[in-house]
Amino acid sequence: MTPSALEREDVARDAAFNKVLHGKSATANGGLAAMRRKDATAQKAAIDEYFKHWDKQATDETDAIRELLQPCNRLLRVRMEHLISLCRFAYGEPFHQAIARHEHYLALQAGITKDMKVLDVGCGVGGPARELVNFTGAHITGLNNTDYQIDRANYYAQKQRLSDKMVFVKGDFMQMKFPDNSFDAVYVIEATVHAPDLKGVYKEICRVLKPGGKFAVYEWFMTDDYNNDDPEHRRIRLGIEQGNGISNMVKVSDGLTAFRNAGFSLIHHEDMAARPDPIPWYYPLAGSFKHLGSIWDFFLIARMTWWGRGIAHRFIGASETIGLFPKGSQKTGDNLSLGANCLVEGGQKKLFTPMYLMVGRKPE
Repeated sequence: MTPSALEREDVARDAAFNKVLHGKSATANGGLAAMRRKDATAQKAAIDEYFKHWDKQATDETDAIRELLQPCNRLLRVRMEHLISLCRFAYGEPFHQAIARHEHYLALQAGITKDMKVLDVGCGVGGPARELVNFTGAHITGLNNTDYQIDRANYYAQKQRLSDKMVFVKGDFMQMKFPDNSFDAVYVIEATVHAPDLKGVYKEICRVLKPGGKFAVYEWFMTDDYNNDDPEHRRIRLGIEQGNGISNMVKVSDGLTAFRNAGFSLIHHEDMAARPDPIPWYYPLAGSFKHLGSIWDFFLIARMTWWGRGIAHRFIGASETIGLFPKGSQKTGDNLSLGANCLVEGGQKKLFTPMYLMVGRKPE
């Protein structure tokens, strides 16, 4: 598919903005170092635009406002690499081991094996892709719409000597540039929740998947217990959306309909968060030390406690005041806290799941 002149202009403009915004932060070691390398003026513009539209969303939740939120959400997500990935936990299981198990299970469901050509849709900075290359030996292409995250994914791949098994491509998952029937398998981890239309993105995934190939996704959904007419339910959903750069989250039943209507034969679906695990999936976000699986996870949990967040926010606020960090850094941190708090509430009330598993096959 040849891009139009308008598409080329949009891509070039987006790349130029990201270059100004992030500078050399893609190769910085650690989040604070990366934050300091970002352009202050460009970051302030992105943050101001994001919250301007979210202020409208809070009072006027319309399709038009949701459409305006799409580019604004993407601008903020480049500043919001998830502080903590979401997964299930076994008793006494260290965090890094739980994350790896979560990703390995998805690879199993997708049927990924050695030397398969696999697509990771919405790959972020490539963490799951690197894990699954090591685990399966597959060749993985990561698709992302942000130059900064692609640069960072390439940096990590080179650092871990995995570049021969991985490639990262910039693109829109609603209009992928790959030919039909390109991949043996496709997977998604917490990415297509950002799509403006689930059926549309699932249909694109079906198109690039080879006949007989499997698609497996961990999707973010409101559960079917969610009632949009309940003010408390709605507050939680809007908090999750604002804090995580999402324009619209749908219920499980709507997601399953979109999956089927995209052309997949549904093999399996299950809310992994509803399994009777001894430890809730949201315990790290809640800053709960009683479920600590390893002493090495102490600082991971500590930064999510009320006092850990307070220390971090005061530090970032002070650094912003004296010019060490760009304007808007503290507001972004407060927004992340809002999202984390609402994720925990949604999990506790069984209104939200970050890991609804859907597995489908493209018909032969």
